[in-house]
Amino acid sequence: MKQILLITDGCSNVGTSPVLAAAHAFQEGITVNVAGVVDYGTIGELGSLEIAEIAKAGGGVSRIVGTRQLAQTMQMMTRKTVVQTIQQAVNKELKQILGDGSLEDLPPSQRSQVVQVVDEMTETAPLQVALLIDASASMKPKLGAVEDAIRDLMLSLQAREGISELAVFHFPGRRGGEDAVMDSGWTKDASALRSLFQRIQMKGATPTGPAIMKVIDFFRYGTLDEHQTWRGNADEGEGMLGDYVV
Repeated sequence: MKQILLITDGCSNVGTSPVLAAAHAFQEGITVNVAGVVDYGTIGELGSLEIAEIAKAGGGVSRIVGTRQLAQTMQMMTRKTVVQTIQQAVNKELKQILGDGSLEDLPPSQRSQVVQVVDEMTETAPLQVALLIDASASMKPKLGAVEDAIRDLMLSLQAREGISELAVFHFPGRRGGEDAVMDSGWTKDASALRSLFQRIQMKGATPTGPAIMKVIDFFRYGTLDEHQTWRGNADEGEGMLGDYVV
């Protein structure tokens, strides 16, 4: 199962529509969840609307939260969409077996067996979560909470029985044309995610749509550069992890 977990305050202003990008991700089998850390006023209202539309197009869920609730919200959304994905797959199989029938048409004993299978698959199915962090200027005061939330999410994933991997990206990058920067490739190690934000430079632009498209490429090819093998160098360019790039 594949997920993009976008953390943003909304109001993208560069490039492809993030709603269209999220819809494209969903077509690729990648669910897009959005945790919105928004401000008050008109800008916050516009950001909240965009956040909801991105999640809807990406087949995921969205929540508007304060920084204190961010870690718990990220864990909740990840688990909820895992359950939804498994339920959809199980329901599809049941439809082939039952025809026009539904889960409710099964005898109670068989229904409980299906529910048990869903619960077991929720804990054991392989899971990849790509965290995509809005690093525009307006997010700067919130990055400390984001860093803590990422570590908490990694620990939560490690508690699952199945294989769980996390990758971390932020946008925009330092150099022109960098819609997204990879800070950590797939990792199962929470200790690799410390000191995430030491080298990041906050910028005003918010290319949310192009950044989502870049992460889709990463799911496809293992790189942000289409068809090329990624070679990390902690001494080059910008990144959150420095020597901890995987």
